[in-house]
Amino acid sequence: MFLLFAFEQYGIVPDMVTIGKGLGGGIIPIAALLTRDTFNVAPEYSIGHFTHEKSPLGCAVALAVIDFIEQESLVQRAREMGLRVKKRLAVMKDRYPAIGDVRGTGLLWALDLVTDRQLKTRDHALAEKVMYTCLEKGLSFKVSKGNVIGLSPSLIISEEELDRALTLLDNAFDEHIPKV
Repeated sequence: MFLLFAFEQYGIVPDMVTIGKGLGGGIIPIAALLTRDTFNVAPEYSIGHFTHEKSPLGCAVALAVIDFIEQESLVQRAREMGLRVKKRLAVMKDRYPAIGDVRGTGLLWALDLVTDRQLKTRDHALAEKVMYTCLEKGLSFKVSKGNVIGLSPSLIISEEELDRALTLLDNAFDEHIPKV
């Protein structure tokens, strides 16, 4: 079964789903709002116009991206690669007390950096140090809330690239966090 969205894994049926960025394959800006027809309460009106709305090229790219994801089994591959990430991050959490929480699925993961696991006090300074150490080595990621490292590699990342990225992250932790 081809499950494209995280909510499908949990049996959730949302009223609306917004998608973007990846839909254009990094080539063209496009986004979409998916909803049930029952929410189409004003079909005779065109509500809102945006720069990239109804772009034939954008739509062609989006359809090609969806076909590629399905043909290359990228959702299943993300699940498998996610297990690899989960194992590596669990080891890091066991080694470094400043990693307060690890959560994720597929190739979307978050690590909370804390000064105290019990109190869950956010460690903004550590997150910044780890981020800049990783950037110097070629690994880029986002930090949210000042202390949450977000890992979201491309669905086509190779095993070697993923292992290298996780090793760079581990080395940055090793440089800045006392081990248990």
